[in-house]
Amino acid sequence: MQQLSRPARRGFLVVHVAVSVGWFGLTLGLLTLSITGYTTRSPEMAEIAYRAMKIFGDWLVVPIALASLLSGLVLSLGTRWGLARHRWVYTKFWLTLVTVLLSVFSLRPGINHLAAEAAAGTPVPDINLVVAPSVATATYLFITAVSVLKPWGLTKRGSRLRGTQPAGARDVRAVRSS
Repeated sequence: MQQLSRPARRGFLVVHVAVSVGWFGLTLGLLTLSITGYTTRSPEMAEIAYRAMKIFGDWLVVPIALASLLSGLVLSLGTRWGLARHRWVYTKFWLTLVTVLLSVFSLRPGINHLAAEAAAGTPVPDINLVVAPSVATATYLFITAVSVLKPWGLTKRGSRLRGTQPAGARDVRAVRSS
């Protein structure tokens, strides 16, 4: 893929950070509501919590998760970082893909099930809907740390690609990074 221009890269970076922070906040909201529904002794409060989770799940989870995945993919493919050159980018991609899939195929159906039970007047607390947002929150914190720290160096592919670059290109990159 062709490298993004500076304005395009900055625009995608703003979008990526905004939707990723939004996804993190959404997950914290879901965690708060799931803990409320799980720990309350009030069926009415549990119903409200699960119905609110359904609104988040129906309208926000999938679009925000996909926007985070796609904007990150565009950034990785359209910048010098590449998708498979650096271990930290590769790790972020796979963790994001897994969390998107779990959000779509596990979290949303679980929320829908609990909301349906709540609407029928028989909300049964489910620890899985406390665990899922907890794990997601920890994953997003880890992904954020990886984004900031950029650990682990190059992948084998990245090392191979760096070895095939002309010496001048490597020198320019070394000067930029220092």
